[in-house]
Amino acid sequence: MNAPVSSALVRTAEADLAACHALLAAGSKSFSLASRLLPARMRDPAAVFYAFCRVADDLVDEGGDPAAAVEALNHRLDGIFTSTPIDDPVDRALARVVAEHQLPRAPFDALIEGFVWDAAERDYQDLDAVLEYCARVASTVGVVMTLLMGERRPQVLARACDLGAAMQLTNICRDVAEDAARGRLYIPADWLREGGLDPAAWLRTPTPHPALSQATARMLHHAEELYARAEAGIPELPADCRAAIYAARLIYADIGRVIAERGYDPMQGRAVVSRGRKLWLFLRAYVTKPRRSRPHPLAEAPLRQTAFLCPSRELA
Repeated sequence: MNAPVSSALVRTAEADLAACHALLAAGSKSFSLASRLLPARMRDPAAVFYAFCRVADDLVDEGGDPAAAVEALNHRLDGIFTSTPIDDPVDRALARVVAEHQLPRAPFDALIEGFVWDAAERDYQDLDAVLEYCARVASTVGVVMTLLMGERRPQVLARACDLGAAMQLTNICRDVAEDAARGRLYIPADWLREGGLDPAAWLRTPTPHPALSQATARMLHHAEELYARAEAGIPELPADCRAAIYAARLIYADIGRVIAERGYDPMQGRAVVSRGRKLWLFLRAYVTKPRRSRPHPLAEAPLRQTAFLCPSRELA
């Protein structure tokens, strides 16, 4: 009598997972490419997590009422984290992943907060404020992905936060022109003013400017410092994940190299790492994995902005 029920549950789980993959295939080619770097055991839970991120981002950004979107998402998370999800394939799949991997809720709440900041076109006056944003939209992802790998030590999660923040700083520098077209600016406003550029006036007519180039160079310098800090955590990851994460670190940092070669002018269009260069960096990651003796120690304290994502003791 139980076998048909069990088979039905399995079919439902498979269908939910297929729906998550289909959602990402339609709207997130970058994830499809990046997932190929992950070990096979990571691809399905990572796809479920990214599918929920996509749903949440779209709900906040396109719904027209961020407050109502947050209320709806909080309700959905309540169901997901009590194994009583709403009747939606993404929610059902995420509830299974949360239960199986014992994921904490804090990164999900913080991620949604970051989406709300985007929808509100929040101003970022200094680097501290930008890092607060990075903690929510990127370090949260690093924490969840690390937990999905099976690593739960606070010091390793702190380094995952560093890597997420570094990648987001790189993203910001790469996407200045695209963000400006949507009325958004993530470069610290104080830095632009120091160079004689008024951020509000610049957003009305975004054009190249020496102050913008100088600020972009400073952002990428901070990103490089965080990439260096993050490397201490890579050797601590499960063996089947290290090369993939190191490759992602190298490829993302290389976007900064492309921007630097353009004189740090982010208005020249989106900086892209060539396919051949990506392949070379990918091979480099597999041949020369980071060693445990790094300039930055594994136990270095997390950034103040990401400390709330790093528990004081290993997650149970």
